[in-house]
Amino acid sequence: MSVPRMLTGDRPTGRLHLGHYVGSIANRVRLHQRYESFFIIADLHMLTTRNTREDIERVAVNAREMVTDVLSAGVDPARAVFYLQSAIPEVGDLNTLFQNLVTVPRLERVPSLKDMARDAGKEEMPYGLLGYPVLQAADILCVKGQVVPVGKDNAAHVEVTREIARRFNHLYGEVFPVPEMIASETPTLVGTDGRAKMSKSLGNAIALSDDAATVRRKVMGMYTDPNRVRADVPGTVEGNPVFAYHDIFNPDRGQVDDLKERYRAGRVGDVEVKEKLAAALNRFLDPIRERRARFEADPGLVDELIVEGTERTRREVRQTLVEARRAMGLTSAYTQVRRRAERRRRAAATPA
Repeated sequence: MSVPRMLTGDRPTGRLHLGHYVGSIANRVRLHQRYESFFIIADLHMLTTRNTREDIERVAVNAREMVTDVLSAGVDPARAVFYLQSAIPEVGDLNTLFQNLVTVPRLERVPSLKDMARDAGKEEMPYGLLGYPVLQAADILCVKGQVVPVGKDNAAHVEVTREIARRFNHLYGEVFPVPEMIASETPTLVGTDGRAKMSKSLGNAIALSDDAATVRRKVMGMYTDPNRVRADVPGTVEGNPVFAYHDIFNPDRGQVDDLKERYRAGRVGDVEVKEKLAAALNRFLDPIRERRARFEADPGLVDELIVEGTERTRREVRQTLVEARRAMGLTSAYTQVRRRAERRRRAAATPA
């Protein structure tokens, strides 16, 4: 491959938000110009924590919304391949081959898996969730991904992929690249409640598709300094979500520095700080909204991109699976059995 490949994506659980943007999407927008880019719609991964009939019935709608969000954020559809994970059954075959190259204790040391189980309200770890990093390895290596953008939460997952690739190549010969990780500059974004990272399920998220009025309403309700009961009381900037958002999304550094100085001195109220943040966020989101409107004005376009990308990816994955099975010797095993069976049939059909 002349151009290195990148694999990235999300579970189709709803529209994307600012936390997704700073944690991964901004990185993808920057990187997809340099790499041949595959974007997975990871609905099989979704099943590890959300697997009701209602969840599954929402996959098509959520996939469409998620891809639209990514395109609206600045990914060029001509330079990206979007595909639906569950529409490529060969990924499951590769997952099965990889399961024997990693141990249960190794997977139990992946810290985010317990967090995912807890956040999903699981008292015990489902088998599929424990194997999440193995299926993720199949996702990355099935298209021979060479780079993977990562946030803090999934770096440990991709390290498992690297170990599986090395183990396979050691046992059976060089088939898979060992992918490199590209870390996001801003790994996590605290939610508007100031208590946990931004998450739609926690109700503390600002969506990339929110209109200006919704953004303003959410910002005006944001958590700030709990010890500051009046505007003339000196406040704390460090750890204050409103100022964390200013630092990331407000390009007017002079304004931000002035607000911080006055906030610490008790010479500005929360309302003014939040009003200016809402204005900055809406300026940031306006180009995203404009691009989204263009994609939504062409019904079926996003669906067509997903179908074309899925068909192309399946062709790639089929070839990768053939190479992996051949390297392991699995194809020759059945060939030997089939040849002996054919010889017996011919002998039985030959008159004595």
